[in-house]
Amino acid sequence: MQQTTMTFAERLAKLSQADIADSLKGVLRGIERETLRINSNGSIAQTPHPKALGSALCHEYITTDFSEALLEFITIPHADPRQALAQLRDIHKFVLERIGDERLWPMSMPCYIESEDSIPIAQYGSSNVGKMKTLYRVGLKNRYGSMMQAIAGVHFNFSLPQAFWDKWLPAVSATDADQDAVSAAYFDMIRNYRRFCWLIPYLYGASPALCGSFIKDNQSNLPFERLPTGSYYLPYATSLRMSDLGYTNKAQSGLNVCYNQLDNYVASLRQAINTPSADYAKFAGKKNGQYQQLNSNVLQIENELYSPIRPKQPTRKLEKPTDALAERGVSYIEVRALDVNPFSDVGISLEQFYFLETFLVYCAVCPSAEMRGEDFAETERNLRSVVVEGRKPDLMLSHNGQSQTLQDWAQELLKGMAEVAVILDSVQGGDAYQSAVRTELDKVLDPSLTPSARILQHLKDTGQGSGAYALEMAEYYKQTLAQHQYSYHSEAELEQLVADSLAAQAEGERQDNVSFDQFLHDYFAVADRTCA
Repeated sequence: MQQTTMTFAERLAKLSQADIADSLKGVLRGIERETLRINSNGSIAQTPHPKALGSALCHEYITTDFSEALLEFITIPHADPRQALAQLRDIHKFVLERIGDERLWPMSMPCYIESEDSIPIAQYGSSNVGKMKTLYRVGLKNRYGSMMQAIAGVHFNFSLPQAFWDKWLPAVSATDADQDAVSAAYFDMIRNYRRFCWLIPYLYGASPALCGSFIKDNQSNLPFERLPTGSYYLPYATSLRMSDLGYTNKAQSGLNVCYNQLDNYVASLRQAINTPSADYAKFAGKKNGQYQQLNSNVLQIENELYSPIRPKQPTRKLEKPTDALAERGVSYIEVRALDVNPFSDVGISLEQFYFLETFLVYCAVCPSAEMRGEDFAETERNLRSVVVEGRKPDLMLSHNGQSQTLQDWAQELLKGMAEVAVILDSVQGGDAYQSAVRTELDKVLDPSLTPSARILQHLKDTGQGSGAYALEMAEYYKQTLAQHQYSYHSEAELEQLVADSLAAQAEGERQDNVSFDQFLHDYFAVADRTCA
């Protein structure tokens, strides 16, 4: 989409027009929350995915991520953030009541890990689709190790309604809101998010310390300090989950993924999933009769790309994400830079919803020039700096090639977000958006209020280890969620979803009529033709 020369103030004035502002009532948001099942001593559960939770392959709301023990809870898109949180809380209650003496780990970074092999890979049954999902995870273990894959996060899904685009795009760019224009506008948002996303781990990073078991074999060069309890930390870290030690992939640093236009983004991803990797060739073929990865390319599939944000389009059966994007454009964006919030029983708070929405609308309102390679590299450097030393006094970041303190830049951003919050509150009523921005401004002015600082201070003041602290929280949340009354789902409805998912998996397994080898060949042959 052709960028206009309108300033932020001019674009904000357009947003404040009654017809455009009113269209923001149709914003949708949803959550994907990951959490490990743990035993009462904090170790990772070795039990299979409980049948009482349904099929991890087919359940709409309860599935698994990398590990059989790493649960993932998914809400539908909601027009009211309170309803999204209500659904998420009902799912938590339902699960906790069906996993016996196990608990849900309330932090991003795991603890009490004996070895890589104590992290069981997720299983999805005997269908070809289920086998493919498991094999993908076997490939992840072989490529990166299981430790990184046991880290949990929260994904925030966000979409602006077509009614908004129908009014907004003609007003700011003289462009009709067709599929291509909407996708281009989402990519404008994504580039701004990349520029500003260092703010997310500063405000919400909650992994400044690690259990010693997690890093015992890690070759990180980070200058850790050690607490008497055995926890390792960095004095000013915000989100070690987002550092090179955690959920990033240094092997992908050479990928040239383009965030300027949808077609270039799709092309760069397709190139990565069709480019052989010398590093991963050692896992090619079968070992003891079993495949070791889906393929030996730079990315096995698109999902392997680690990014703090992704453009998304819901996929149809066996459809690849890039094909869905190429055919139907961007439908929503997935924010992936969030640590699990350990101070919430469900990993995210309502106030976070309000702030994240304000942040993303701000990204849509700000002018967004295309990014060159150096621009992208600047965003990566800023993010790395903040995750390992974001609370360091007078930390300098690079803003359009110029040095600026984190505090000064953050205050500038929050000033603009406050103006967006006024508009959102005028539409929704109340002052929840403005209040959320004020709360985050307080953290900028006083770093001791950030989750990372609060956690580290607690460990120092109490002498408690990070694992013991998390286990204490896990027990508390298990007890309090037991008292929660279902408010979005009924228990009977959730029980029916379990039964339906198990039946759907069984039916899928009955319908398979080709070998797994043939299934994989056919799946990737389609990918090859798509990229030809």
